[in-house]
Amino acid sequence: MAKMTLLEMTQDILSDMDSDEVNSINDSVESLQVAQIIKTTYFNIVDGKHYPHFDELFQLDSASDTRPTHMKIPDTIENINWIKYNTKKTAAAKDLYTEMEYLTPEDFVNKIDVRDSTNSKITVVSSINGIKLNIYNDRAPECYTSFDEEYVVFDAYNNTIDTHLQKTKTQAHGRRAVTFTLSDNFIADFPVQMFSYFLNEAKSAAFITLKQMANPKAEAHSITQRRRMSQDAWKLAKGIEYPNYGRKQGRSKTKW
Repeated sequence: MAKMTLLEMTQDILSDMDSDEVNSINDSVESLQVAQIIKTTYFNIVDGKHYPHFDELFQLDSASDTRPTHMKIPDTIENINWIKYNTKKTAAAKDLYTEMEYLTPEDFVNKIDVRDSTNSKITVVSSINGIKLNIYNDRAPECYTSFDEEYVVFDAYNNTIDTHLQKTKTQAHGRRAVTFTLSDNFIADFPVQMFSYFLNEAKSAAFITLKQMANPKAEAHSITQRRRMSQDAWKLAKGIEYPNYGRKQGRSKTKW
């Protein structure tokens, strides 16, 4: 089936419930209730499985010269699968994007604490919460962590090229935040092949919530489509696989 707007889904469900027709989700209390059920159903589906169409490439945002290896995670990103940084040694050299190793905060601090803070190759940087970090200033970064789920902190930067790590030199991949707007023309961010499943899940929930009765037909369709989606949710033949290290800072974690 084709993608449907929130109003079209609401009208479809109201029709099956023998309810009054509406021209907007705001026309009646019941239509608003149905729209809210559709929204809840959407997030229930999204939270139940990793859907690759929510993943995207993005760049980290630069912080400042006072914290040269801090980089901010965009507000639109919920989790990070991997980060690469351009580790070329001179400005004129060819680009060399290298995947950064993720370390837990404890392992990261243990790694940099053994560095000699009096060495000219070390810049002592204060983290957001005031912790002193011994950061190499003469080389490209190799690893990173996060202490606050907002900033990524790397272990080094090359001050002969940049005063701080640069947004344009980052490559990252992760899941963007999922949104849902209660407006007539809103279309849920699902592939077209998922809309029949989505509609029947919402229809089943609406009947139970508003009519205190099941809709066997909708439930049967939903079960059939759920089974099909478990095998047909990927456009690539084998899907896309990512290691799961259990953290946003590393790979594949729900919002920090």
